[in-house]
Amino acid sequence: MSHISDRIISDPGLELGVANLTTERIEEVVNQALKGETGAKLKAYQETCMRCGLCAQGCHFYVSHDGDPSYSPVSKATESIYELMEKKGRVSPKRIYEMAQIAYTECNLCKRCAHYCPVGIDTGYSMLVMRRICHLLGVVPQYILDTGNSHATTMNQMWVKDDEWIDTLQWQEDEARDEFSNIRIPLDKEGADIYYSVIAPEPKFRTQLIYQAAAIFHEAGVDWTMPSTPGWDNSDMSMYIGDFENMGRLKRSHYESAQKLRVKRIVMGECGHAYRSVYDMGNRWLGYRDMPIPVIHSVEYFWELLTEGKIKIPKKFEHPVTIHDPCNIIRGMGLMDKLRDVTHMICENVVEMTPNREHNYCCSAGGGVINCGPPFRGTRVKGNKAKADQLRNTGVSHVVCPCHNCHGGLEDIIDHYELGMHPKFLGDIIYEIMEKTDAL
Repeated sequence: MSHISDRIISDPGLELGVANLTTERIEEVVNQALKGETGAKLKAYQETCMRCGLCAQGCHFYVSHDGDPSYSPVSKATESIYELMEKKGRVSPKRIYEMAQIAYTECNLCKRCAHYCPVGIDTGYSMLVMRRICHLLGVVPQYILDTGNSHATTMNQMWVKDDEWIDTLQWQEDEARDEFSNIRIPLDKEGADIYYSVIAPEPKFRTQLIYQAAAIFHEAGVDWTMPSTPGWDNSDMSMYIGDFENMGRLKRSHYESAQKLRVKRIVMGECGHAYRSVYDMGNRWLGYRDMPIPVIHSVEYFWELLTEGKIKIPKKFEHPVTIHDPCNIIRGMGLMDKLRDVTHMICENVVEMTPNREHNYCCSAGGGVINCGPPFRGTRVKGNKAKADQLRNTGVSHVVCPCHNCHGGLEDIIDHYELGMHPKFLGDIIYEIMEKTDAL
């Protein structure tokens, strides 16, 4: 059995944060957070956890490290947030470093472990409380901290300037007109049926996804728009840092940018964590009883377009595919059946992973872990040999993966374990195979 102290990784954000701490400051912040922001749920989890270890098999880190108990969910919670509760915050700065590394880089908050716990303990929630305390203490990995700073400064995670956002949309519209003569990416159209929102990596380095969405909506005859103003980025690393104040600010901006355009609903691109921040966390932090405007994920919207016949598929995608289940839209929102409906409507040969649906393994990139950057790449890739084995066992060439972080995480796993597979967004496949009646 290893211990967190045996696997400490140097990170400037964690090191600088810990250097500025005193034991008095730690005690003060921990107790303020525990008293003012947590309640019966966290206390019940700590007191009812039997330390039985049944959650261990639910964690890809544990499975991938040959059953090392220090990677089990119960161990990670016991070595971090539960210890802070028991000691009432009286721990050393060095210990906070260890706890931060556990919470930010050895847990994806995927909540798969909750399915194995006999009393329903949500360790993901407990670890997020640990991250919240780390944020309040100023002990956050440098790369994800920089992402949070971008969110706070530019209202998007990639430091995309306002004019760069508009320029990118106009550029993609121009590109698409080589294929569809009268295609538009409508900006600030009031009263549109849908407001399409994306995450900042799309205008930054995955612009083809904006092109493909525009082509799909154009072919389907969708009445849609995108905003020209901040609020367009639906991503939210502030949520995973534990900076809930900025999380609320981001979600308010997102909702209000759609409300100002008087659209009927928001359709979110293929991202899992952004969806979680909109329907489950940012809205609650803001005190919204309901979402101010209806929001659906692109999996649901593609399902609508396909079942209503607005997109026609003359010939299905022929390569064998398997389905990766993103945690936040499957365990978090229950879209497993619609994801399969869409995949079977567009793919000829679908091979399920084992296990699948809500029991599928996490990509090991979500929960902000991939955003902690290069220092921890090895941690998440080696910590998900279980996913590599799962992928390899399908024997297919392509992986349907409707989530950005999952997409990046699977690319790293496929490369590291030399699987020779190709992750595909649903939009990739739909655009490739759909009937293009208006194409030049």
